[in-house]
Parts: sequence; C-alpha cells; structure tokens
Amino acid sequence: MSTQDSRPAFKRILLKLSGEALMGDDESGIDTGILARIAGEVLELRHLNVEVGMVIGGGNLFRGAGLARAGMDRVTADHMGMLATVMNSLAMQDTLERLGVFTRVMSAIRINQVCEDYIRRRAIRHLEKGRVVIFAAGTGNPFFTTDSAASLRAIEIDAEVMLKGTKVDGIYSSDPIKDRDAVRYERLTYDEALARKLGVMDATAIVMCREHDMPLKVFNINRHGDLVRIVRGENVGTTVVRE
Repeated sequence: MSTQDSRPAFKRILLKLSGEALMGDDESGIDTGILARIAGEVLELRHLNVEVGMVIGGGNLFRGAGLARAGMDRVTADHMGMLATVMNSLAMQDTLERLGVFTRVMSAIRINQVCEDYIRRRAIRHLEKGRVVIFAAGTGNPFFTTDSAASLRAIEIDAEVMLKGTKVDGIYSSDPIKDRDAVRYERLTYDEALARKLGVMDATAIVMCREHDMPLKVFNINRHGDLVRIVRGENVGTTVVRE
C-alpha cells in the first residue's frame, strides 16, 4: 500500500519514550543509531500526515528520584532530571531536522536560549503546521514523572491516543524478562491496570488518562515498524482504555 493511499487511524498522537529507550545497549548516554531509527519512524508518520507530539524521559542521563533516595534534596534532584529531558529532546530535534522534519522543543521551564517556552496554543499551532513538537522538562514541577507529563500534554493538545514505547511488546502480568510465565494483556481498563499494580505508568498518569478518556497503547519501541503499524490501526501491543 502506498503512503498516499494509507489512511492512518489517528490524526494526532502523543508519543512517550523513556530516556532508557535512547541508550541502546549502553549503561547510560544516547545511542545515535537508536535516535536515527526512531526519528525515521516519526518521519514515516509525517508522510502519513499524522501530527506528532513527543515526551522523552531523562533516565539515560540522570534520575532525580534515585539521587533523592541517596540524600540529595528532592526538588533539586527533580530539576536536574528536567534538564536531562531537555538534553534528550534537543538530541531528538537535531536528528529529526537532519531528516528534514521541522521540529520544535517546548520546555515547561524557562530556558529560552535553547528552546521555546511551552504555550499550549502555540504548541497546537505548531502541530497544525506539520511540525513535530517535543515537550521537555516534564510538567515543570518536582515530584511528577514524565509519564504524568505525557498524560497531561496528550490531554492538553487533544491527542487522539497516547503511545508509550517500552522495551517489551505490551503490558504483562509481571516482568517478562524475569518471569517466563508472565502473561501479556491485549486489552485492559485503567481500573484494572491500577488494581493489578502492573506498573505501566505511575498512578497519577493513569488516573489522568482515565478521567479524560485518553486511550493508551503500550508497545515495543525497539521493534522496527511497530509505531507506524499502530498508527495505521493494526493490533500491536496492549491497549488501555477507560472501560
């Protein structure tokens, strides 16, 4: 099927990636090959005229919660984590723009010399003009994860779905890497995800999606083509809905 004949299932999406998704087989940092592969799939989405927002975590560079547990002031640690997400966002922006994809990084904290401030109406306008928008620095507040930031931005920009790219092909009853008997779910409700403590996202993010009827799809970002297949409406990964 040609790109011109394709009819995506979603017009506007929010793609959430963990920072760990960018480091490949390394223990930290950014794998430029991984960046290029993900950017290539985002380019395919733009060829389908899908409007793409992104949120990228910072765990490959810095984990605020980890240092807070080690004794650092939690607010300071979380601010450092926000800056890590800005670094990842700028790296993704550079990779996308070298592929010819117009991209804007919008930060929840003021850092005007390297990216724009987040303004909801401006972000939506960027999306309408075909630009990929990467939302950096979480919510701009300590104590909130980038999962919560992704849920918030998905709701704010009126995305039709939130896509969470992970290292496994959906949501399992337990960690499939550690438990060979783990069962993969094809479909769940948000209440089931909360009740079973499946760890798909933190509780705040799940509740926000549930209350605003924001569908979530969890898939393996390392499986080439799955992102595009989901947007084309194929049954990939795990779907989480309100009911």
